[in-house]
Amino acid sequence: MTVGPLDLRDRAAIVGIGDTPFAKHLEPPENVLALQAISAALDDAGIAPSEVDGLSSYTLETTEEVEIARNLGLGDLTWFGQVGYGGGAGCGVVGQAATAVATGQCNVAVAWRSRKRGSAVSRPWSRVAPRVEGMQQWSRPFGLLRPVDEIAMLTRRYLHEHGATRDHLANVALAFRRHANRNPAATMHDRTLTRDEYLAARWISEPLCLFDNCLETDGACAVVVCRSDRAADTPHPPALVHAWAQSLPRQHQTMTNFFCDDPLEGPAWACARKLWAQADIGPAEVDVAQIYDAFSPLVLLSLEGYGFCARGEGGPFTDDGGLEVGGRLPTNTSGGGMSEAYLHGFNLVTEGVRQVRGTSTNQVDGAVWSLVTSGEGVPTGALLLRRAA
Repeated sequence: MTVGPLDLRDRAAIVGIGDTPFAKHLEPPENVLALQAISAALDDAGIAPSEVDGLSSYTLETTEEVEIARNLGLGDLTWFGQVGYGGGAGCGVVGQAATAVATGQCNVAVAWRSRKRGSAVSRPWSRVAPRVEGMQQWSRPFGLLRPVDEIAMLTRRYLHEHGATRDHLANVALAFRRHANRNPAATMHDRTLTRDEYLAARWISEPLCLFDNCLETDGACAVVVCRSDRAADTPHPPALVHAWAQSLPRQHQTMTNFFCDDPLEGPAWACARKLWAQADIGPAEVDVAQIYDAFSPLVLLSLEGYGFCARGEGGPFTDDGGLEVGGRLPTNTSGGGMSEAYLHGFNLVTEGVRQVRGTSTNQVDGAVWSLVTSGEGVPTGALLLRRAA
């Protein structure tokens, strides 16, 4: 018997979302934050913990399935999985949960991210071993110690090759801050930002300044996924998982991409080809996007990679309020990683769902199609969410 490819479009849906508060410092440990977010998501979905039989998380997650299941009183787990590469994992953990639900491996899956980096006394890159091994041996001894240093190198090349400017990077930071100023849950809700303040900010790794970087945040987010036929019985409008994709392109090197023929053609390009091939629409029909923004230039690269503009036109795409509500592509409407919270991109997923529900603090009128992307610069993933008819 010949079995054709399984069409997953719209067969699973996100029916519950949950967030803890976001802050520079929260008292609860990561496992408690995870339990709080998952409990909130289940309450939002109107689904009892005992019905959950699937779990999906990041490999960086410090919480464990056994602890989550026991403390929440979950049922028998029949599927669980994890996705690696930090910021590249968010859409993957949700997409894999949707696949597990759609194929009958489980009935109700929960995906989450819990993180305490705002409270951290040190950063991972500050604890470098005396002997650097692996791919980092080709970059760290030469001064690329942090992710921001690695992305700064790619940014310098992008600015040189395509004529983009710091004003284009400022457009990204300012748009997301304005969105955060209208989002009471955002860390930067009450802190405005002007272009002059952006241009006067201290360098973190030239040409990237303070406001080109994501926040360091404590907090957690979670989503509940079930079959779309059941989603009609849940309290809120479901966000159908219309399509999803992952990508680890050939000859890729995490963050630096030095060994590719074109270091500026990151994982978004391969991910986009798969995503749009599985979807009923293309980028022109997307109403709103949540684009991974650990650093502002990643947004320009992703705009190009996912087909919203031509190669080298990511900078001008942001001009004249291009990323704001009412612009060409309203983006990161909760404030994103740069102004709401940085949880390795998972808060982008929950905001993508809010846009489909019609409940965002920066709601795009009539939004039907909501794109969410994970990290550009690392093996990545993307979700295309759709409002149910």
